[in-house]
Amino acid sequence: MKLIEDQMIKVIEPGLYSNIQDHGRFGYRNIGVPYSGFMDQESARTANKIVGNDENESLIEITLMGPTLLFNADYILSITGADFSSLINNDKVDMYKPIHVKLGDTLKINHSKYGARCYLAISGGIDVKSILGSKSSFKGITTSYFLKKGDEIKVIKNNKSNFNFEFKSVFKIDSVLNVFKGPEFNNLKKDSVAMLLNKKFTIGVNNRMGYNFNEKLQVGLKSIISSPVLPGTIQLTPSGNIIVLHRDCQTSGGYNRILQLDEKSLNDLSQLKAGQIIRFKLINK
Repeated sequence: MKLIEDQMIKVIEPGLYSNIQDHGRFGYRNIGVPYSGFMDQESARTANKIVGNDENESLIEITLMGPTLLFNADYILSITGADFSSLINNDKVDMYKPIHVKLGDTLKINHSKYGARCYLAISGGIDVKSILGSKSSFKGITTSYFLKKGDEIKVIKNNKSNFNFEFKSVFKIDSVLNVFKGPEFNNLKKDSVAMLLNKKFTIGVNNRMGYNFNEKLQVGLKSIISSPVLPGTIQLTPSGNIIVLHRDCQTSGGYNRILQLDEKSLNDLSQLKAGQIIRFKLINK
Protein backbone atom coordinates (compact mmCIF):
# COMPACT_ATOMS: atom_id res chain seq x y z
CA MET A 1 0.00 0.00 0.00
CA LYS A 2 1.34 3.38 -1.00
CA LEU A 3 1.93 5.65 2.00
CA ILE A 4 2.33 9.43 2.00
CA GLU A 5 3.05 11.81 4.84
CA ASP A 6 -0.50 13.12 5.27
CA GLN A 7 -3.13 10.59 4.33
CA MET A 8 -6.48 12.27 3.90
CA ILE A 9 -9.91 11.31 2.59
CA LYS A 10 -11.96 14.28 1.37
CA VAL A 11 -15.71 14.41 1.91
CA ILE A 12 -17.31 15.44 -1.40
CA GLU A 13 -20.86 14.83 -0.13
CA PRO A 14 -21.51 13.92 3.52
CA GLY A 15 -24.69 11.85 3.22
CA LEU A 16 -27.36 12.17 5.92
CA TYR A 17 -25.91 11.02 9.25
CA SER A 18 -22.34 9.86 8.56
CA ASN A 19 -20.10 10.14 11.60
CA ILE A 20 -17.02 8.71 13.26
CA GLN A 21 -17.45 6.06 15.94
CA ASP A 22 -15.35 3.54 17.81
CA HIS A 23 -16.29 1.08 20.58
CA GLY A 24 -17.46 3.91 22.84
CA ARG A 25 -16.72 6.06 25.86
CA PHE A 26 -16.68 4.24 29.19
CA GLY A 27 -16.20 5.24 32.83
CA TYR A 28 -17.90 8.64 32.75
CA ARG A 29 -21.58 7.88 33.21
CA ASN A 30 -21.34 9.27 36.74
CA ILE A 31 -20.91 12.73 35.18
CA GLY A 32 -23.64 12.19 32.56
CA VAL A 33 -21.49 11.10 29.61
CA PRO A 34 -23.16 8.39 27.46
CA TYR A 35 -21.37 5.40 26.00
CA SER A 36 -21.93 6.31 22.31
CA GLY A 37 -19.98 4.00 19.96
CA PHE A 38 -21.03 1.67 17.16
CA MET A 39 -24.81 1.32 16.84
CA ASP A 40 -24.42 -2.14 15.27
CA GLN A 41 -21.37 -3.45 17.10
CA GLU A 42 -21.20 -6.76 15.25
CA SER A 43 -21.07 -5.16 11.78
CA ALA A 44 -18.60 -2.47 12.88
CA ARG A 45 -16.19 -4.89 14.54
CA THR A 46 -16.31 -7.17 11.51
CA ALA A 47 -15.39 -4.26 9.22
CA ASN A 48 -12.32 -3.56 11.36
CA LYS A 49 -11.23 -7.19 11.44
CA ILE A 50 -11.37 -7.46 7.65
CA VAL A 51 -8.78 -4.68 7.21
CA GLY A 52 -6.50 -5.82 10.03
CA ASN A 53 -7.54 -3.23 12.60
CA ASP A 54 -8.28 -3.79 16.25
CA GLU A 55 -12.01 -4.59 16.34
CA ASN A 56 -12.72 -1.47 18.40
CA GLU A 57 -10.87 0.97 16.09
CA SER A 58 -12.53 4.15 14.81
CA LEU A 59 -14.43 3.99 11.50
CA ILE A 60 -17.25 5.74 9.67
CA GLU A 61 -20.82 4.83 10.56
CA ILE A 62 -23.27 5.56 7.73
CA THR A 63 -27.04 5.86 8.20
CA LEU A 64 -29.78 5.75 5.52
CA MET A 65 -27.85 7.63 2.83
CA GLY A 66 -24.10 7.54 2.45
CA PRO A 67 -21.32 9.98 1.59
CA THR A 68 -19.14 10.44 -1.48
CA LEU A 69 -15.44 10.30 -0.63
CA LEU A 70 -12.28 11.15 -2.62
CA PHE A 71 -9.01 9.37 -1.79
CA ASN A 72 -5.62 11.10 -1.92
CA ALA A 73 -3.60 7.89 -1.54
CA ASP A 74 -3.88 4.10 -1.76
CA TYR A 75 -5.99 2.51 0.97
CA ILE A 76 -7.55 -0.77 1.93
CA LEU A 77 -11.16 -0.51 3.05
CA SER A 78 -14.06 -2.72 4.00
CA ILE A 79 -17.81 -2.13 4.09
CA THR A 80 -20.13 -4.21 6.25
CA GLY A 81 -23.69 -4.06 7.52
CA ALA A 82 -26.48 -3.09 5.12
CA ASP A 83 -25.69 -3.05 1.40
CA PHE A 84 -25.86 0.59 0.29
CA SER A 85 -25.03 -0.25 -3.37
CA SER A 86 -21.63 1.39 -3.02
CA LEU A 87 -19.60 2.29 -6.09
CA ILE A 88 -15.92 3.01 -6.69
CA ASN A 89 -15.56 4.99 -9.93
CA ASN A 90 -19.02 3.62 -10.90
CA ASP A 91 -18.01 0.00 -10.30
CA LYS A 92 -20.00 -2.03 -7.73
CA VAL A 93 -18.20 -2.70 -4.46
CA ASP A 94 -18.16 -6.11 -2.77
CA MET A 95 -19.34 -6.24 0.83
CA TYR A 96 -17.43 -8.02 3.61
CA LYS A 97 -14.15 -8.12 1.65
CA PRO A 98 -10.98 -5.99 1.55
CA ILE A 99 -11.40 -3.20 -1.01
CA HIS A 100 -8.29 -1.69 -2.63
CA VAL A 101 -8.61 1.97 -3.64
CA LYS A 102 -6.01 4.16 -5.29
CA LEU A 103 -5.05 7.82 -5.40
CA GLY A 104 -7.87 9.73 -7.13
CA ASP A 105 -10.54 7.05 -6.68
CA THR A 106 -14.03 8.11 -5.60
CA LEU A 107 -16.28 6.03 -3.37
CA LYS A 108 -20.01 6.74 -3.54
CA ILE A 109 -22.13 5.07 -0.86
CA ASN A 110 -25.78 5.26 -1.90
CA HIS A 111 -28.70 3.95 0.18
CA SER A 112 -30.06 0.63 1.32
CA LYS A 113 -33.36 -1.17 0.74
CA TYR A 114 -32.63 -3.63 3.54
CA GLY A 115 -30.99 -2.32 6.70
CA ALA A 116 -30.36 1.19 8.00
CA ARG A 117 -26.59 1.33 8.60
CA CYS A 118 -23.30 0.31 7.05
CA TYR A 119 -19.73 0.63 8.32
CA LEU A 120 -16.68 1.84 6.42
CA ALA A 121 -13.38 0.74 7.97
CA ILE A 122 -10.02 1.99 6.70
CA SER A 123 -6.87 0.02 7.38
CA GLY A 124 -5.09 1.83 10.20
CA GLY A 125 -8.17 3.64 11.48
CA ILE A 126 -9.14 7.30 11.58
CA ASP A 127 -6.79 9.82 13.14
CA VAL A 128 -8.98 12.09 15.26
CA LYS A 129 -8.50 13.29 18.82
CA SER A 130 -9.55 10.87 21.53
CA ILE A 131 -11.70 12.60 24.17
CA LEU A 132 -12.43 10.80 27.45
CA GLY A 133 -10.92 7.65 26.00
CA SER A 134 -12.88 7.54 22.74
CA LYS A 135 -12.97 8.97 19.22
CA SER A 136 -16.76 8.58 19.02
CA SER A 137 -18.64 11.66 17.83
CA PHE A 138 -21.12 13.10 20.30
CA LYS A 139 -22.66 16.58 20.55
CA GLY A 140 -21.17 18.62 23.36
CA ILE A 141 -18.07 16.45 23.62
CA THR A 142 -16.49 16.36 20.15
CA THR A 143 -16.01 19.41 17.94
CA SER A 144 -18.18 17.92 15.19
CA TYR A 145 -20.93 15.33 15.12
CA PHE A 146 -21.78 14.48 11.50
CA LEU A 147 -19.40 14.69 8.56
CA LYS A 148 -19.69 17.89 6.52
CA LYS A 149 -18.98 18.67 2.89
CA GLY A 150 -15.32 19.56 2.49
CA ASP A 151 -14.14 17.73 5.62
CA GLU A 152 -10.77 16.00 5.35
CA ILE A 153 -10.52 12.74 7.28
CA LYS A 154 -7.00 11.94 8.39
CA VAL A 155 -6.04 8.27 8.30
CA ILE A 156 -3.56 6.50 10.56
CA LYS A 157 -0.68 4.92 8.65
CA ASN A 158 -0.78 1.14 8.66
CA ASN A 159 1.97 -1.17 7.43
CA LYS A 160 0.08 -4.32 8.41
CA SER A 161 -0.71 -6.99 5.88
CA ASN A 162 -2.87 -9.30 8.02
CA PHE A 163 -6.09 -8.74 6.12
CA ASN A 164 -8.83 -11.31 6.59
CA PHE A 165 -9.47 -12.23 2.96
CA GLU A 166 -11.41 -15.35 3.88
CA PHE A 167 -13.91 -13.70 6.20
CA LYS A 168 -17.45 -14.93 5.60
CA SER A 169 -20.56 -13.27 6.95
CA VAL A 170 -24.23 -13.02 6.05
CA PHE A 171 -26.02 -9.81 6.97
CA LYS A 172 -29.36 -10.60 8.59
CA ILE A 173 -31.76 -8.58 10.74
CA ASP A 174 -34.06 -10.21 13.26
CA SER A 175 -37.20 -8.15 13.95
CA VAL A 176 -38.06 -10.28 17.01
CA LEU A 177 -36.19 -8.51 19.81
CA ASN A 178 -35.07 -10.51 22.84
CA VAL A 179 -35.78 -8.77 26.14
CA PHE A 180 -35.31 -9.27 29.88
CA LYS A 181 -37.68 -7.97 32.54
CA GLY A 182 -36.78 -4.46 33.64
CA PRO A 183 -36.80 -3.17 37.24
CA GLU A 184 -40.36 -1.80 36.91
CA PHE A 185 -41.80 -4.65 34.82
CA ASN A 186 -44.11 -5.65 37.67
CA ASN A 187 -45.73 -2.20 37.63
CA LEU A 188 -47.53 -3.26 34.44
CA LYS A 189 -51.09 -4.53 34.50
CA LYS A 190 -51.71 -8.09 33.28
CA ASP A 191 -53.42 -6.94 30.07
CA SER A 192 -50.52 -4.58 29.38
CA VAL A 193 -48.02 -7.44 29.79
CA ALA A 194 -50.07 -9.59 27.41
CA MET A 195 -50.18 -6.78 24.85
CA LEU A 196 -46.47 -6.03 25.23
CA LEU A 197 -45.48 -9.63 24.54
CA ASN A 198 -48.06 -10.50 21.86
CA LYS A 199 -48.63 -7.29 19.91
CA LYS A 200 -46.58 -6.04 16.98
CA PHE A 201 -45.11 -2.56 17.29
CA THR A 202 -44.27 -0.07 14.55
CA ILE A 203 -41.00 1.87 14.69
CA GLY A 204 -41.57 5.62 14.67
CA VAL A 205 -39.12 8.51 15.08
CA ASN A 206 -35.65 7.21 15.92
CA ASN A 207 -32.02 8.25 16.15
CA ARG A 208 -28.84 7.31 17.98
CA MET A 209 -30.43 8.26 21.32
CA GLY A 210 -33.54 6.13 21.09
CA TYR A 211 -36.36 4.49 19.14
CA ASN A 212 -40.01 5.45 19.60
CA PHE A 213 -42.95 3.24 18.67
CA ASN A 214 -46.26 4.37 17.22
CA GLU A 215 -48.49 2.21 19.43
CA LYS A 216 -49.21 3.08 23.06
CA LEU A 217 -49.22 0.54 25.88
CA GLN A 218 -50.49 1.56 29.35
CA VAL A 219 -51.54 5.15 29.99
CA GLY A 220 -51.32 6.60 33.52
CA LEU A 221 -48.30 4.72 34.89
CA LYS A 222 -46.63 7.11 37.33
CA SER A 223 -43.04 8.27 36.80
CA ILE A 224 -40.29 6.96 39.08
CA ILE A 225 -37.43 8.67 40.87
CA SER A 226 -34.70 9.33 38.29
CA SER A 227 -32.78 6.05 38.01
CA PRO A 228 -29.92 4.59 35.92
CA VAL A 229 -30.60 3.55 32.33
CA LEU A 230 -28.46 1.88 29.67
CA PRO A 231 -28.52 1.33 25.91
CA GLY A 232 -31.29 -1.21 25.41
CA THR A 233 -33.41 -0.03 28.35
CA ILE A 234 -37.08 0.11 27.33
CA GLN A 235 -38.99 2.90 29.01
CA LEU A 236 -42.74 3.45 29.31
CA THR A 237 -43.89 7.05 29.70
CA PRO A 238 -47.01 8.11 31.68
CA SER A 239 -48.73 8.82 28.34
CA GLY A 240 -48.13 5.21 27.25
CA ASN A 241 -45.27 5.79 24.80
CA ILE A 242 -42.62 3.06 24.48
CA ILE A 243 -39.01 4.21 24.03
CA VAL A 244 -36.00 1.94 23.48
CA LEU A 245 -32.81 3.76 24.47
CA HIS A 246 -29.77 3.33 22.23
CA ARG A 247 -26.03 4.11 22.22
CA ASP A 248 -26.23 7.90 22.74
CA CYS A 249 -28.89 7.69 25.45
CA GLN A 250 -28.84 9.63 28.70
CA THR A 251 -27.45 8.02 31.85
CA SER A 252 -30.60 8.28 33.98
CA GLY A 253 -34.32 8.80 33.55
CA GLY A 254 -37.64 8.99 35.37
CA TYR A 255 -39.74 6.68 33.21
CA ASN A 256 -40.55 3.08 34.19
CA ARG A 257 -37.88 0.68 32.90
CA ILE A 258 -40.13 -2.18 31.84
CA LEU A 259 -37.72 -4.24 29.68
CA GLN A 260 -34.05 -4.49 28.64
CA LEU A 261 -32.84 -5.60 25.20
CA ASP A 262 -30.01 -8.10 24.90
CA GLU A 263 -26.91 -7.07 22.93
CA LYS A 264 -27.80 -8.87 19.69
CA SER A 265 -31.25 -7.32 19.60
CA LEU A 266 -29.74 -3.88 20.24
CA ASN A 267 -27.63 -4.42 17.10
CA ASP A 268 -30.67 -5.65 15.17
CA LEU A 269 -32.77 -2.65 16.17
CA SER A 270 -30.08 -0.29 14.87
CA GLN A 271 -30.61 -1.76 11.40
CA LEU A 272 -34.40 -1.26 11.36
CA LYS A 273 -36.11 1.80 9.89
CA ALA A 274 -39.18 3.88 10.68
CA GLY A 275 -42.32 2.02 9.61
CA GLN A 276 -40.91 -1.45 10.17
CA ILE A 277 -42.56 -3.89 12.57
CA ILE A 278 -40.99 -5.56 15.62
CA ARG A 279 -42.07 -7.92 18.37
CA PHE A 280 -40.66 -8.40 21.86
CA LYS A 281 -39.69 -11.89 23.06
CA LEU A 282 -39.24 -12.28 26.81
CA ILE A 283 -36.30 -14.57 27.60
CA ASN A 284 -36.39 -14.50 31.43
CA LYS A 285 -39.97 -15.40 32.33
